[in-house]
Amino acid sequence: MMHYRVHAKATALAGLVAVAIASNANAQKRYDPGATDTEIKVGNIMPYSGPASGYATIGKTEAAYFNKINAEGGINGRKIDFISYDDGYSPPKAVEQARKLVESDEVLLIFNPLGTPGNSAIQKYMNAKKVPQLFVSSGAAKWNDPKNFPWTIGWQPNYQTEARIYAAYILKNSPGQTIGVLYQNDDFGKDYVIGLREGLGDQASKIVIETSYETSTPTVDSQVVQIRGANPDIFVNIATPKFAAQAIRKLAELKWTPIHFLTNVSGSIGGVMKPAGYENDQGILSTAYLKDPKDPEWKNDFAMSEWRAFMTKWYPEGDQDDASTVFAYGVAKGLEQVLRQCGDDLTRENVMRQAANLNFEIGIYLPGTRIKTSPTDFAPLEQLQMMRFKGESWERFGPVLSAEKSS
Repeated sequence: MMHYRVHAKATALAGLVAVAIASNANAQKRYDPGATDTEIKVGNIMPYSGPASGYATIGKTEAAYFNKINAEGGINGRKIDFISYDDGYSPPKAVEQARKLVESDEVLLIFNPLGTPGNSAIQKYMNAKKVPQLFVSSGAAKWNDPKNFPWTIGWQPNYQTEARIYAAYILKNSPGQTIGVLYQNDDFGKDYVIGLREGLGDQASKIVIETSYETSTPTVDSQVVQIRGANPDIFVNIATPKFAAQAIRKLAELKWTPIHFLTNVSGSIGGVMKPAGYENDQGILSTAYLKDPKDPEWKNDFAMSEWRAFMTKWYPEGDQDDASTVFAYGVAKGLEQVLRQCGDDLTRENVMRQAANLNFEIGIYLPGTRIKTSPTDFAPLEQLQMMRFKGESWERFGPVLSAEKSS
């Protein structure tokens, strides 16, 4: 009898302890759709096809990074279920994929969706649904607007800042010289043009020709010929990889050698410079915020060695000359940081709270670069350094410039 009573008492006590633990766990663990005790569903939209498919490797690198995380036990014990869809760089398709991810897959957040046009098309929807549009893969200035769009946050340095840095360089090194601009006719291209004009100030009249192209066009050859006709001293190439490489080749074909600026989104050696032909790339100017995998300076760099080991094991078919893979690795580490900071509070609100409270370093960015955000500043990366193409790689020069200094 005694034995039974002790047993009963022990069972009752165990029950109470279990209830206490359960209610404690419930107090600590908070989930929105897409998060459970065992997994976190992360959505992604990427141009695996279409005019910007040169960026497809970004989605593939991110998938590989989350496979690595999962093999190592996940984040706070939860595996990442990475659901990535193709939008062909088409805004209507981006809207369709965002709806599918939010309403049918029920992801916790959409991470690093690529492209200015597609992200512009889904921004209002994401904010109305209160689902994080996290670390947008585009440098448009509009992702840093926490007041009007509290659910959208960018990642890379913004295009207007970059264009203002080029303008400052032109004013200092080529004052009074005429400028011709090739730009993509969407928010991506227009952001650069705004930054360039603002940066040039009263010298903006030196822009003698601006010619745009549509992403649906097969080539930009006719646009380059048109700009060549105006014979500017300086050529500003505001194009995504496929078109940027075409423009470089066309300049060579025309035997035209203006001072040539290239946006940093098209600075990849493997993705743009090599296909355009190294002999055609000499002297091109751009900016960097990432360590370029082809730069001998980083041969024995700890962070880049880590990235190479990751690529070799988890994404062996990936091109280790393509800086897009370094970009993807960095932003995936950014998401990892946010989710680690979230702990067991995996609500969409807390995801944004943590994304707006970052202050850390990722070694694949140039020395002196910090990822910093606050509730009023949704621009994680703001530093850039000028670089010039020489031989088969970029050579950086001058100081690391930040948004504050260039604006």
